[in-house]
Formats: sequence, structure tokens, C-alpha cells
Amino acid sequence: MKHLLSIAFLLATVLIQAQNTPFSVALEPMNIEGLGGVQSYAFGQHEGKWLIVGGRLDGLHQRQPFAAFSQSGNNTQLIVIDPVAKQKWTTPLSSLPTGIQEQLSSTNMEFYQEGDYLYTLGGYGYSATVGDHTTFANLTAINVPATIDAIINGTSVTSYFRQITDTKFAVTGGYLNKIYDTYYLVGGQKFIGRYNPMGPNHGPGFTQEYTDAIRKFNISDNGTTLTIVHLAALSDPANLHRRDYNVVPQIMPNGEESATAFSGVFQQTIDLPFLNSVDIDSSGYSVNNNFSQYYNHYHCAHIPLYSAAQNEMHTVFFGGIAQYFDSSGILVQDNNVPFVKTIARVTRDANGAMAEYKLPIEMPSLLGAGSEFIEVENIPTYNNNVIKLDDLASDSTLVGYIYGGISSSAANIFFTNTGSQSNASSQIFKVYVVKGNTNSIDLLNKQSTSSLQMQVYPNPNKGKFIIQYHLDNAQEVEITIQDNQGKVLEQQSQLSIKGDNQFAQRIQGLTEGGTYFVTIQTSSEKSTQKVIIQP
Repeated sequence: MKHLLSIAFLLATVLIQAQNTPFSVALEPMNIEGLGGVQSYAFGQHEGKWLIVGGRLDGLHQRQPFAAFSQSGNNTQLIVIDPVAKQKWTTPLSSLPTGIQEQLSSTNMEFYQEGDYLYTLGGYGYSATVGDHTTFANLTAINVPATIDAIINGTSVTSYFRQITDTKFAVTGGYLNKIYDTYYLVGGQKFIGRYNPMGPNHGPGFTQEYTDAIRKFNISDNGTTLTIVHLAALSDPANLHRRDYNVVPQIMPNGEESATAFSGVFQQTIDLPFLNSVDIDSSGYSVNNNFSQYYNHYHCAHIPLYSAAQNEMHTVFFGGIAQYFDSSGILVQDNNVPFVKTIARVTRDANGAMAEYKLPIEMPSLLGAGSEFIEVENIPTYNNNVIKLDDLASDSTLVGYIYGGISSSAANIFFTNTGSQSNASSQIFKVYVVKGNTNSIDLLNKQSTSSLQMQVYPNPNKGKFIIQYHLDNAQEVEITIQDNQGKVLEQQSQLSIKGDNQFAQRIQGLTEGGTYFVTIQTSSEKSTQKVIIQP
């Protein structure tokens, strides 16, 4: 037993290293009587009250085409929430024109609030007008203060909505950010037809087109007329083939505003999330292959915070869905991409180097996917809504709230999902940032800073799997496979090329349900991943 524990500790230290934290995060659950759950929605806010638009009232979409994204799960109401007074008000969308009703009851719209106006783009859902599920080619402008007041007072909201049609806005699952005066519609897809996991040529069929692009535009809005000026798009099918992810405003080490696209699905060559990130600024974009994000891959609530004193940019992610999770200091890969509880921080230092840290707290259950962080309005921020960490009090500061998202009963429900295994959460969490002396220790995921970008798939498997890794230079690598007691089952050297490499491996006689460790070692780096053998 002593030998086993020492081996486990050795393997754990390959991946995880304790680090003092620049701040800690605390969650305080709260509920509002009568408030229902919603996920993958858009929101705006005014004077402490939230306006919730669109999204779904059910959980993870079902696999059966007849049940996936059913109309019964559409959010067909506008919801106003006052988290301080713990009150909520609603009004139906039915008073609005049909085109606005249809778009604003869709899911995964891109959105951004500029002053009083919330701009919502695209979204996916059923359209009675076209007689099918579709991605809406619309931009709708919503006067947030006027709409909130009308809903609370029970008066008409119809004059506070304007809509235009533009095929370049037919996007769902992307992200809308603003860098200085320009809007950036990053990634996403156009999906036409009913979802079918068997593919586009089964049943009624569907079409799916990733934008593979960053679409840039300016909005001129005088309160009556919306004018869109499209700018040259940035196209990259290899690196911008992403959707359902997090694109987070940033302050870069040079002090400039930017945004970073974290993870996203799916890679062109395999149905797994990206691990690298893409930095976007006013001059273009760059792919960061020197950093890998392991813990939070799909869209989830997140908080950007920047310390000017330390020149450090922090982004905190809350739960959601990910290909990896931590198990007692070991990074576990699950290619079923399960729901997770992980709360993690990605920090960019003054030199631009990024690293991922696992926080000591977790979401209280499998929550976070499709949720949003709603910032407290009086928190000091930069122009792009990044929180000024240095300006927060030295003790505990309420910085905002997390609302909604999917609550799952188990980590992996996709292949058994009948609609009862998950639901849209009505839970609200107050989010506090705690500075000064804290007892918090964040764990550095050392593999996040490795250029190897190691992946093993399928995982779990039946003893046949592929090891994928990246090298900055051609060299010989050593690949080792061990059981959970440290016994070496396979070890060989492999001459590998610069760039992406794959190594197929089959090992006989492995124990069903057993756990094994695959290690890649170069002249300068070493990465280990846990592999599970299916029964």
C-alpha cells in the first residue's frame, strides 16, 4: 500500500502543483419564489434588475429528432428579475410581431448590451413561418430600461423592440463581443432543420455550416433606425471552427482591450473540444498553442478580472461540460465530454504566458452549462466590462450573480437522455471575490502550460486507442504505459515530426474497468494521462 501511494503521488505531481492564489471566490446560493429555470438565454440589465430573453426551459437536448429542441421547451416570456428584492415579473412575447417572437424564443443567441440597448443576433429554434427549425437571420434591438419598466407596470412592450434581417447574422452558438467601437461575432454555426445525432442525411435531414470566421461590423443606432456596416471578416476553417464556448473580454499585457476564445467544439478531424485558445484584438487574431485549457470547454458562467498592479489577467470559469476533470490530483480524460463541477481560473501573466488553475471549491452539483454571470452594475470595470481587481475592497466583494443553466443528474447522460435526466436550473448564486489573506490554494494544472497538447482517444476504450501530441521540433519521444501500481506494461521510442503526431496503440490483456497511465516524455517535457478500460 505504501508503494502504491507513492506512485500515485508521483503521477499526481506531474499534473498538479499547489499555488498561492491572488484572490478566492465564494458562492452563496439564493432562490426567488416562483422563478423558473432557463438555460442558454440572453440578458440585459438596468438599475439592478435583469431582463431575461430567450433560452430554453428544459435541460440537455434529447437525441431523438422528434423530441430535440421541442417548442414546448422554448422560453416564450420576457422575464424581469430583481435579485436584491427577490422579485420577478413576466410578460408573454405574443404581443410582438411574429418575426420578433420567433427569434426571441430561440436558444443560443449571441448578444451584447450597449448602453440602454440589448442587441440579440441569430439563435436556433422552431419557426412557424418557415415550418422548420432554423437559425434566425435577424438582429433585434431591445430598449432594456423601457422594457423592464413596462413589464413591471403591466404596460405594452411592443414599441421597445426593433428588428432587421441580415443573412450574416444567421448564427447560433457563437459569441458577440465589442472591442473599442467594433463588434466581433466570433465563430458559431448556421443550423437548419431538426437536430439528429445520426447525421445530416438521416430522417428529415439538416444542414450545418460553421462560420469558421470572425465577422466584424459597426452599428449605428439613433433609437429609431439601425444601420449595420460590415467590415472585412477574418476566416480560418482550421482554428475558428468553434461554437458553444466562451469568448471573454480581456486586458492584454500591453494594456489593450481584446477578447479570448477559450476552447469550443468541434475540432475538424475529431468530435472533441479544442484545447487551445484564440486571442482577438483590433489588429486581428492569433492562435495560442502554448496553452491548453482542460477544465471548462462548453459555454458556462465566467468572470474576467484584471490586476493592473500585477499586470495579470484572470478568467474564472464555473462548471459546465468538459473533456477533462481532476480526480485526486490526476487529470482524467473522458471523451464522452461529461458535465463537471470544476471551478477553474486561467491567468495570463505580464509576459503573456497563460496557465490554468483548479480552485479548491466546486459547483455544489453538476451545474454551469448554459448559465450566465451577471455583473453587479456598480463594480469598477474597464470599458469592455473586465473587472478592475485592484479596485475591489480587500475583504469580500459581491461582484455579481450566476443564474440558470443546465442541472444534470449525472456526468454522462447524452446517450441515455430521455428528457428527465436534466433540467433548466432556477438556482441563483451570489458570487464574491475575496482578496487579502485567504487560506485558498489553487492547483496549477501543469499540463495546461505544456506544448505537447496530449490527448488520448477514445477514452474510455477497450485497449485500442490513439495518442495525439504536438511537437515544436522533430525529435524522439518516449511513450510509456503503466498500470495503477506503476508497473510498466509498454515502453517504446517514437521518432516524431514537428507539428501534430498520432500514435496508435493496442494492448492485450488489460483488466476491464481498470485504470492505466499513458506518459509522453521528450527531452524537455513530460505529460501523463489516465486511461480507463471499458468493461
